[in-house]
Amino acid sequence: MHMKGKRVLVTGSGTGIGKGIALEFAKAGASVALHYSHSGEGAKKAVEEILADGGNAAAFGADFVRLDEVRGLAKEAIAFLGGIDILVNSAGITMNRLFELVTPEQFEVLYAVNVRAPFFLTQELLPALLAAKGAAIVNISSIHAFGGRRDHSVYAGTRGAIVSFTRELAIELAPRGIRVNAIAPGPTEVENHHRIMPDLDAHAAGRLIPAGFLGQPQDIGRVAVFLASEAARYIVGQTIVVDGGTTAWFSLCDSFRDEGTGQFGTGYVPGI
Repeated sequence: MHMKGKRVLVTGSGTGIGKGIALEFAKAGASVALHYSHSGEGAKKAVEEILADGGNAAAFGADFVRLDEVRGLAKEAIAFLGGIDILVNSAGITMNRLFELVTPEQFEVLYAVNVRAPFFLTQELLPALLAAKGAAIVNISSIHAFGGRRDHSVYAGTRGAIVSFTRELAIELAPRGIRVNAIAPGPTEVENHHRIMPDLDAHAAGRLIPAGFLGQPQDIGRVAVFLASEAARYIVGQTIVVDGGTTAWFSLCDSFRDEGTGQFGTGYVPGI
């Protein structure tokens, strides 16, 4: 998963999963443009870390509610990188709100940032991506695209839209030399969780996941690097779920750690 000489833009990389993705690309040798909206301090600290390790990076701010700033980011990233080989659409916002209380303004902001912005950013960068050899796009979705959690009606819709967008765009762009895939992260420990839930016990939360621990941003970052690399050249239009087994668990069971109490097969399966 060699990334030396690759030029990468990672959106939403001032904090959380996006920041972890940007750092993993830098570790693999890529030059990285980090985008932020409200997390400028985090993005700049990530840039300092990359530069201290001998890498090449810069941070760029853009409000993804504004299409002019989305398009401006594309131009700034290309000017800094001298082109682009890999785009990671990681920026996203969420909210939890009872369905009937959601306002049109709230709906529009989430769809603007989570769906419209990556759509038109990708469109703006398309000529530069086509000019690169073996370009790749990695979109970040969520397991919310595949399972319901109450009070997330708007967010879940945006994440499902990214899965469908990834699949369709992959078919359009694969014949033109650009691979498009997505990642659907599961529970991942990020700064925002501890800000909103100061009593969060990461170890206890990890016990609720088959893998036994909460995912970390670098876990998602390593998959993003893989999907953008030549090692994944035959993976096209897919959404890779990275969730520690969360969606693999049959949720009607009381626990994935305990043996079932009922005995099926008696009388018709030998030895039961």
